[in-house]
Amino acid sequence: MTIRPFVYAHRGASARFAEHTRAAYLQAIADGADGVECDVHLTRDQHIVLLHDSNLDRTSSGTGPVGDRTLAELRELDFSSWKGARIPDEFGARTQQLLTLPELLDLLEAAGREIGLAIELKHPSPYRLKLEDRVLEVLRSRGWDPQSSRVGNIQVSFMSFDAEAVEYLLGTVPARHVCMLVDDISVVGLRESTALGALTGGAVANVLRAAQLDAEAILDGARVGIAGPGITYVKDHPNRVRAWLDAGLTFRVWTVDAPEDVDHCVAVGIQQITTNRPADVLAQLRATFA
Repeated sequence: MTIRPFVYAHRGASARFAEHTRAAYLQAIADGADGVECDVHLTRDQHIVLLHDSNLDRTSSGTGPVGDRTLAELRELDFSSWKGARIPDEFGARTQQLLTLPELLDLLEAAGREIGLAIELKHPSPYRLKLEDRVLEVLRSRGWDPQSSRVGNIQVSFMSFDAEAVEYLLGTVPARHVCMLVDDISVVGLRESTALGALTGGAVANVLRAAQLDAEAILDGARVGIAGPGITYVKDHPNRVRAWLDAGLTFRVWTVDAPEDVDHCVAVGIQQITTNRPADVLAQLRATFA
């Protein structure tokens, strides 16, 4: 019997509210998401904050690198208004929308049910592998057990596109709780589309292509328990996906918002779907598996 894929809310219910905000995660919990995904960076004073980009320009009223600011300085910025969505009073004030990792753990604990947490460690980081150390330190302070990778009702897994970070995590975390993220890098396409210019863009593309090959090697060797390809990668590499599935890897595919992509994941046998629209995807899957 086929089991319904688990649904992870990508940066919270980020189609509804600004990504990574308190409102986005509370909405994801209310939507019934099986788990949530977050990206983490370190502040100058070594707090773990939930943000995707290494700089503040896109998703806040500030500018410049996240790692140059203290947590107190970040608290003064607006992380939600750019989305244009009114936040219900019960989801907190505008000044409460930035979250640290401990604050997200509090929200998930208060959900009062089993829920997953997929933590993506963002690199390159100005603090290098100190990012991983701090994440594990915070989790240990909450009673995290490496073997089960649980904190109370929260099942924790770790993800990165960075092979060095994944290798480092594997020194502490059992492979079944570690996800190697992977995506296709087109050197020609990135060189043509980048604003960095042909020479610099080509160099960046070559570095990213090397990272892709490192990630694929880790997955080919089943050195982690979870494969994290994008939905386009899944469609473009059916044979490789089948080989990884046959090797026993769990798949956590991102970012699956379109109904036809959800159907494709079900047809392939994907076990976990990451989406910006957890309520919509859950409704579709429940209808499919009714």
